[in-house]
Amino acid sequence: MFKIYETELAGRKLSIETGKMAALSNGSVLVRYGDTVVMVNVTASKEPKEGIDFFPLSVDYEEKLYSVGKIPGSYTKREGKPTDKAILTSRAIDRPLRPLFPKDFRNDVVVVCTVLSVDQDNSPEVAAMIGASAALSISDIPFGGPTAAVNVGLVDNEIIINPTEEQRNKSDLTLTVAGTIDKIAMIEAGGNEIPDDVMLDAIKAAHVEIKKLCEFISKMKEEIGKPKFAYQSFAVIPEIYDYVAENFTEDMKQAVTEKDKQIRDDNVVKLTERVNENYQEKFGEEKFEEDKANIGEALYKLEKKIVRDMIFYEHKRVDGRGLDEIRPLSCEVGLLPRVHGSALFTRGLTQVMSVTTLGMISEEQELDGIDTETTKRYMHQYNFPSYSVGEARPSRGPGRREIGHGALAEKALVPVLPSVEEFPYAIRVVSEILSSNGSTSQGSICASTLSLMDAGVPIKRPVAGISTGLVTDPENPENYVMMTDIQGIEDFFGDMDFKVGGTEKGITAIQVDIKVDGLSYDIIKEAFERTRKARMYILNDIMLPVLAKPREEISEYTPKIITTKIKVEKIKDVIGTGGKVINKIIEETGVKIDIEEDGQVLIYGQNSEKAYDALDMIEDIVREIEVGGIYYGAVTRLTSYGAFVDLGNGREGLLHISKIAKEHIRRIEDYVQIGEKITVKVIDIDNQGRINLAMNELREKRQELKEGNKEENLETNTDENKDTHHDE
Repeated sequence: MFKIYETELAGRKLSIETGKMAALSNGSVLVRYGDTVVMVNVTASKEPKEGIDFFPLSVDYEEKLYSVGKIPGSYTKREGKPTDKAILTSRAIDRPLRPLFPKDFRNDVVVVCTVLSVDQDNSPEVAAMIGASAALSISDIPFGGPTAAVNVGLVDNEIIINPTEEQRNKSDLTLTVAGTIDKIAMIEAGGNEIPDDVMLDAIKAAHVEIKKLCEFISKMKEEIGKPKFAYQSFAVIPEIYDYVAENFTEDMKQAVTEKDKQIRDDNVVKLTERVNENYQEKFGEEKFEEDKANIGEALYKLEKKIVRDMIFYEHKRVDGRGLDEIRPLSCEVGLLPRVHGSALFTRGLTQVMSVTTLGMISEEQELDGIDTETTKRYMHQYNFPSYSVGEARPSRGPGRREIGHGALAEKALVPVLPSVEEFPYAIRVVSEILSSNGSTSQGSICASTLSLMDAGVPIKRPVAGISTGLVTDPENPENYVMMTDIQGIEDFFGDMDFKVGGTEKGITAIQVDIKVDGLSYDIIKEAFERTRKARMYILNDIMLPVLAKPREEISEYTPKIITTKIKVEKIKDVIGTGGKVINKIIEETGVKIDIEEDGQVLIYGQNSEKAYDALDMIEDIVREIEVGGIYYGAVTRLTSYGAFVDLGNGREGLLHISKIAKEHIRRIEDYVQIGEKITVKVIDIDNQGRINLAMNELREKRQELKEGNKEENLETNTDENKDTHHDE
């Protein structure tokens, strides 16, 4: 049955249609927000996926370039792999949805959000997040929603819900908040050093709109929602868990209470082997093989319970730290001799090396997406090799997690970067994760700040990152314990990973992952306070003592830049037909040259002298030839009646033989030679554009100056003699 539901969001109409398209999916909606249109389809497999111990949810946000009237730039003229922006949006859609599926559910669920039309004032990402929740809610797939999401901006200190494109360009904040009717479920933010209280107010303002949208989707669910289908539960068999818990709780507690992660992991492996042997001896090999997977699940559940109980009831962490204690920290800079900037940041067993490279503005990243951003000057990339967690797996390129963590670090650092006018370089930072035990993305922020400073990038202020974790009471989620600087095991078994990057002045980036149904305002407020306090410690006590400010000089291996500005109409003269002129300059000097549309010219060269040679050539080309002007050019050819002189920009002037010297000249070769550079004055430009030059006037002027100096010296000497004689 075709139905349309309408509401208002940020003063614009939002409608959700269903029953007209994609009838074979479990749930399908078409979301219209202004002229933005996103179709969302959700499907689930009829049978559970075998051999896994997690819920297999897959979310794809598909950017179709026809949605903005563009043809893909690839050779095949088809959309290729998802853009980084699409991957980040897929992750943002996934995070608030995943905790609301049953914990024992193992059927494949696929959410596909297809962007069909884009109005830049109305976010397709928000439409997709709302559509995904609506499609799941009215489907027969087990889902505990609804959720909803909005964007928030901050323009002239005013909080704006779902800002338009014009407002986004002025905004100091880019915030996406998702939640249920009761709690906040996801936060993703980037901001220009936003104070904690302002960020919390923005989140609260977002939740007001989220509640309205959740009620709107709930109404749809009540009217047209399908009954949820029954599924095979993969909860741990109670009898097996009880057996493991009764016999091995103390052993597990001893195994996990270990400061060293490697020893702790080895302890759990050895205990698992012992439990398996014990079970096999007690119940026989056949029963053991039948229950083997459930024994593993029971051990995981027991380990999780012990770690959580220690934190919640005893306020004790497996490595012995206090709840607000940060792992041992260290950092250093200038590790690599030939790169432009490098730094190493270590937090416990988590270790990140970040390397900075500076290049030409033309080397910035080109984007082929559905929004208005076409280039990116600052590129932050994050690599997570298998050796960082002690595993033997071949590298397969960056996955969604790597792209997400790189984008988070990038978002944290962009607000402190100098403008292109202040520092005309493209900047690439690569964070190599050398060892991982939690909070690698936040370690990347710290290492990259130091790497940029080591490269001489004049950032406004250093940025640090830290995360907090959470363990809630299963009986009463309002009771909780929060931890600062969570490591891997606390991330796996905890309820939250609340990552915050920022400066001493405020927040520049947030990313929140949760495993519960949402966060209260009190939890968010405490997380802000804890991360701010930890950030100040990392900045002032760890990072700044190693490198207090950006280096005064860039690396000797960084291309040096000379800039100049030319008239826009002269750009074609510098480039030349088919690039002939500019390529000749590049070939002769060995520099690289960027020319912007506004006439700004950037010359990059390892050799400063060569760069200035290129600048001279460009200035020669764009120089205006005027009567009375004095120019310096090379003699190109000689004739019986004079010499031709190159004045730049492909223009020659005639220096007549009568204009070379004051005296009569018989042989022009006695005064100038081909290739010789001479100074000449333009005395006439005729109606046909022919330029006539003179050199004798300049010689006469120089002679007058010389004679004037002689007379002045003579007068000075005479006066001095007079004074001397008088004194005597």
